[in-house]
Amino acid sequence: MAVKQAIRTGSMLLALFLSTAVLAEGDDQAELASLLETFLDGASVNDAAVHDRFWADDLIYTSSDGQRFGKAEIMASLAEVGSAGQEEPPQPPQYSARDIDIRVFGDSAVVTFRLMASRDGEIVGEYLNTGVFRKRVPGWRAVAWQATRAGQSNGE
Repeated sequence: MAVKQAIRTGSMLLALFLSTAVLAEGDDQAELASLLETFLDGASVNDAAVHDRFWADDLIYTSSDGQRFGKAEIMASLAEVGSAGQEEPPQPPQYSARDIDIRVFGDSAVVTFRLMASRDGEIVGEYLNTGVFRKRVPGWRAVAWQATRAGQSNGE
């Protein structure tokens, strides 16, 4: 009788643990989706604070044209925008995401999506992006990023 009770108790604890883990993963997915949306809104206006919050200090970024760099280079390029003596830079495109897939693995996550860049309602660029995130204090940060120009649409 005691063994059956122990098994039942163990089964209930396992079910509670698994349901808590599923809820936590859902919370992390929602947090990452919100972080991505906030980032894309900020990137659409060259908001340095949003970039600073999004990228980890040890970021490895591979751009769609095959260049590899880190957070320091991203932040420096944002500081150059609008610097004294430079002509007015073109307004960045408005960014949005489609086909977002967020997979959480404990304190790591992989986020994939189709990045749409538009100006005046017209699509001017489309990219397939993959980001690897780590959950650190104070929260999720992108530690690796890969941007690839999307090929011609094949009806997807």
